Amino acid sequence: MVAWTREDSDGAAGSAAVSGFVHDGLFFDSPDELVAVAAPFILDGLAAGDAVAIAVSSQNSGHLRKAVGDDPRVVILDGGGSYHSRAAATIASWRRLAARRAAEGFGRLRVIGEVDFGSTTAEQLEWQRYEAVINHAFAATPLWGLCVFDTRRCAEPVLSCARHTHPQLVDAAGRRANPAFVDPARYLGALPVPVEPLEATAPRLVAEDVSDFVALRHTVQARLAETGGPADLLEDFLLAVDEMTSNALRHGAPPVALSLWTAPGTVVCTIRDAGAGWADPFAGYGPAHGEDLSRGGMGLWLARQLCDHVVLRRDEHGASVRLTSRWA
Repeated sequence: MVAWTREDSDGAAGSAAVSGFVHDGLFFDSPDELVAVAAPFILDGLAAGDAVAIAVSSQNSGHLRKAVGDDPRVVILDGGGSYHSRAAATIASWRRLAARRAAEGFGRLRVIGEVDFGSTTAEQLEWQRYEAVINHAFAATPLWGLCVFDTRRCAEPVLSCARHTHPQLVDAAGRRANPAFVDPARYLGALPVPVEPLEATAPRLVAEDVSDFVALRHTVQARLAETGGPADLLEDFLLAVDEMTSNALRHGAPPVALSLWTAPGTVVCTIRDAGAGWADPFAGYGPAHGEDLSRGGMGLWLARQLCDHVVLRRDEHGASVRLTSRWA
């Protein structure tokens, strides 16, 4: 079993002495290897005054619970439920949990996490982005993440992502700097844009030069209602469309255009304008002005939580945002 030193990546002794994020990766190929590293991580955290959350598969959480006992400071979360279908929502939920634990007097929140990267290219890219983004999004959060990857089950793109997005790696020999770690902004910039097949078909609605925002909203709402999709999902999607159209009208450059596609179980909307768009690769993974929500800057952040996939693009004609939501 690895002997954790209660030092973070900057060498500061004592978990409670440090307020920022630590992001470690663990590759394992057996339950014994997982337990040999993760159990000491949990026990060391309890000794340091930290809270612990385990968000892994039910099988792996059983192995860890057996190894560390029933300490009430260790919370077992459903692995799939802890990582929402949307990365921005997952980031928000972990921030809230870390804040609650800090208010309760704990040092860090230690998380053993096992992300389900999904089965589609779009899902895998969403979670690849997540692993890179949290290095920035959690920078000031009292959270120590130990992300675990089962090399017997994870596809190579997932393992490659893990190798490039974790500043430190850990195994039975201890923790070490990861020489394959890539600057998160550079990593995000190199990720491809997932193809949305509906964009190659005729749109259900096209507005080439948006001037009457209210009338357009009513038209989009009517087209969405025709899909027969879940009312709450369609309401969320409409709100995201509203936010992104309003953002383009306020901050972009004319003309603002909108295209809407619908198909059984899927809605896609692209909003375009002639402006420069977002230069920040981390845009929308938190409110633009931090905790001061009164200053606005929440449009893209809301869209990332309300839609399954949000894609930002720029070309010589301007900028666009593509929103996608699906239901069974």
